[in-house]
Amino acid sequence: MFAAVPAAADPKAAFVARCAMCHQATGDGLAGQFPKLSGRAAAIAQTPEGRRYLARVVLGGMAGPIEVDGVKLNGVMPGMASISDAEIAEILSHVVTLGKPAKAAKPFKSAEVAAARADGKASMADNKALRAELVTAGVVK
Repeated sequence: MFAAVPAAADPKAAFVARCAMCHQATGDGLAGQFPKLSGRAAAIAQTPEGRRYLARVVLGGMAGPIEVDGVKLNGVMPGMASISDAEIAEILSHVVTLGKPAKAAKPFKSAEVAAARADGKASMADNKALRAELVTAGVVK
């Protein structure tokens, strides 16, 4: 049985309910499996491409292996396309506040998530390929 998920009006609670099992409540990730979001997500969210990528990963998921901060990770993030655009925006807005980002990121809007959703269903492989492009471009580190 699934636990009740809080309304998007409480982004921290929604993050904890939906994401913290893997990424931890602090966003510090889980060694070897799930990447750290704390401090990193805000850096990724500084560009339109990075913001679209973050929304796409929540919508479509992604599977490793990937490398983050010189550490290889091999986990699977399921897509969460059944969540509303507003709730995803709230969760991402919380994620970009985690840790001590070098530069604050503006909150996400549901229209950004809706635009990523309108791009069409992106598979885990599509999102991993996009991540590789954004790593090369310096958008994702």
